Amino acid sequence: MGKVLIIGCGGVASVAIHKCCQNSEVFEEICIASRTKSKCDALKAKLEGTTKTKITTEQVDADKVDELVALIRKVQPDLVMNIALPYQDLSIMDACLECGVNYMDTANYEPEDINDPAWRAVYDKRCKEEGFSAYFDYSWQWAYKEKFEKAGLTALLGSGFDPGVTQAYCAYAQKHLFDQIDTIDILDCNGGDHGYPFATNFNPEINLREVSAPGSYWENGHWVEIPAMSIKREYDFDQVGQKDMYLLHHEEIESLAKNIPGVQRIRFFMTFGQSYLTHMKCLENVGMLSTEPIEFEGHQIVPIQFLKALLPDPATLGPRTKGKTNIGCIFTGKKDGQEKTAYIYNVCDHQACYQEVGSQAISYTTGVPAMIGAMMLLTGKWNKPGVYTVEEFDPDPYMDALNKWGLPWQINDAPVLVD
Repeated sequence: MGKVLIIGCGGVASVAIHKCCQNSEVFEEICIASRTKSKCDALKAKLEGTTKTKITTEQVDADKVDELVALIRKVQPDLVMNIALPYQDLSIMDACLECGVNYMDTANYEPEDINDPAWRAVYDKRCKEEGFSAYFDYSWQWAYKEKFEKAGLTALLGSGFDPGVTQAYCAYAQKHLFDQIDTIDILDCNGGDHGYPFATNFNPEINLREVSAPGSYWENGHWVEIPAMSIKREYDFDQVGQKDMYLLHHEEIESLAKNIPGVQRIRFFMTFGQSYLTHMKCLENVGMLSTEPIEFEGHQIVPIQFLKALLPDPATLGPRTKGKTNIGCIFTGKKDGQEKTAYIYNVCDHQACYQEVGSQAISYTTGVPAMIGAMMLLTGKWNKPGVYTVEEFDPDPYMDALNKWGLPWQINDAPVLVD
């Protein structure tokens, strides 16, 4: 069916690559590229002999457009799967445009250097006009829409779980369950325990930036921003139990507010244990979450990057993480003139994920949708030039693929609502 170039070889990329190899009818060839080629080679060696998919490896610095262009021209893929860092979204999109190749990623753009004057000027203007101050937003990638349209190329943004699957849930609810969606609450619960005093379940630098930022939600046509972790709720999650969850800013709120007509409120909640929050607050108070370089013994270091080097690699958490995740969307609205509620969600078991692909469930729930998004593009089920998020396509083939490839979903028609 096709050939893909996969940029990245961390925990999420490893899952996506495993799932591509399980789906060799679609993914006939994959090239795995990373800054550290030895990681790609090790994964290739592990998978060869277990799949019909042809695997090659390459080295690339995804910050450098010229290196990306040379690699894409060498590999000649039908699609580039960006499973690297959000910092690199724009450089990879630029390379795809230059080479005439479709693009997809799992998270929207944010800058590595938040003190860059050019970026800062755009950011300050957006904060003032839009009303939220998160470092990540879709505007930088949406600005590529006309370029991709003119090139006849598709860019699929954010095909992970949240963003990604959560948006497919919204599109499915809009198509099949509701005439009008009034409110959406996205709940992300990780009930897993890895046994460490403190560790993050995905890239620590991205994770800690996200969690320590002010929260925000969409209500009645505008953003409402709140201090970080200032809104807390408790929820009893199916197969996980009672958990504390906190309102965060999250990227899919921005696109859903644009693409779900008439929605009155969209919120995003994520669960955290008290130990995690205590560790994070302490690290924040002593400056370890800072992204600004400091001088240390004659060297420039970025505190949060140094912290990342000290913390356990999320890719190593699989064998020791036990428990389940529960991620989904609670909707209120109307159908046939009557008030209606629905909760679409998935439960994923950490140990089952590890037994299948050697990963904990956080990487699994992002890596599987990355493969599915790529499959939608390669098979032509999703095919329109421009830059789009998941909810802008027909959700049905994506939702069917979730059931087939490891993330089965279910619907509760009478969920407990979040106050």
